[in-house]
Amino acid sequence: MRITFIRPHMTDARASDSLEPLAFAILASLTPPDVELTLIDERRQPVPDVDTDLVALTVETYTARRAYEIAARFRARGVPVVMGGYHPTLAPREAARFADAIVIGDGEPVWPAVIADARAGRLRRIYQAAGEPPLDGLRPDRRIFRGQRYPPMRLVQATRGCRYACEFCSIHAFYKQSLRSRPVADVVAEIEGLGGGHVFFVDDNIFIDRPRAEALFRALIPLRIRWSCQVSIDVARDPALLALMARSGCVTALVGFESLDAANLRQMRKAWNLKDGDYAGAVRRFRDHGIMIHGQFIFGYDHDTVDAFDRAVDFALEAKLALAGFNTLTPTPGTALDERLRAEGRLLFDRWWLDPAYRWGAATFRPRGMTPEELTEGCARARARFHGYRSIAWRALDRRANARRPYNLGLFVLGNVISRREVARKKDRRLGSGAPLEPDGTLDEVVELPGAAVARSGGGSR
Repeated sequence: MRITFIRPHMTDARASDSLEPLAFAILASLTPPDVELTLIDERRQPVPDVDTDLVALTVETYTARRAYEIAARFRARGVPVVMGGYHPTLAPREAARFADAIVIGDGEPVWPAVIADARAGRLRRIYQAAGEPPLDGLRPDRRIFRGQRYPPMRLVQATRGCRYACEFCSIHAFYKQSLRSRPVADVVAEIEGLGGGHVFFVDDNIFIDRPRAEALFRALIPLRIRWSCQVSIDVARDPALLALMARSGCVTALVGFESLDAANLRQMRKAWNLKDGDYAGAVRRFRDHGIMIHGQFIFGYDHDTVDAFDRAVDFALEAKLALAGFNTLTPTPGTALDERLRAEGRLLFDRWWLDPAYRWGAATFRPRGMTPEELTEGCARARARFHGYRSIAWRALDRRANARRPYNLGLFVLGNVISRREVARKKDRRLGSGAPLEPDGTLDEVVELPGAAVARSGGGSR
């Protein structure tokens, strides 16, 4: 049997910032040895019409339209298609119209059943794990990445879920209150087997609780690695833990500042960002330990006005953030934000991710403090200003973090070059290739997802 994993891109173009799709390595480790596996990452290469018995796609909301186009090509040839990931989980009735089967939730527990049913020619419409067992025993099979020439940034997962419930967040919509951790010994063993390279922890928030974070950081010290992560800003309130994080090799941390306005933070259920002090103090503590910050900001909440963009960039420059994202607030399916904006009648698109009129970076709803056009243009202006050469040079002079060591400076320069290039490439691009979508039935019909059609077993990857 031959199975082809496909990681779709937002468009049919290539990208220079693509990293290993870890979910496929996890699924590969659960695949019987007599199955021939192929990985096609559209971010790196076009999707050819390969001869295969099953296509499996991992789908995010931004890649949904392109995933549906790819699925249509293979289904037209009689090749069955299964989709999993955030988008099929949070918009299952839509995804089910473009695939032969969908996986709701984590994929590892049901992957063996998907393979067995595909072999027998009787794929069920829905596969969903029952319960969420521990993550013990995960052993990603990275042989699936051979020949792909990914950057030497090795993706590792230690935890799943986040203890916070921000209104806009698809992570909370996917995992709800679930918080799970792999045994620290398993994580250490995986890293030891990587053979080098910078480690990026893909955890939604590596700081899900103090004891687990401390145990992981202590275990990383003997490995003498350099690593990056996504982490909530509250880790900076714990001086001992932050020092341990730096000592264990943390070089960069992605932090969601989201907004400089306390009223916006309250509305998005993230008032805890400023619980114990302002952003400047938190940034200073990160930088004192030589940790570079990749800050994220979103615009469009009810207390934002047209001056919010320059204020955010001013802060990012003053704080000498290594990298930063300035993004339009965008509702994704299944989130509390999407439900609220729909109820308020403020959406500009019913499904922006499928609408041929949508372009990357554009506003998808009517904000209260500005026009949709001002929201779109303000974010574009903020990106251009932050990624300008003068800004990059100014931030490169930061000897406390960005230029603390030659390694830091190398990461800083590479990250800014890639970010500047990718922002320019994506600006105003439509999602997908523009090919017409032809779902099974109409998207407004109700698709029955009966429990009897669900293959259930134990919990895992998306």
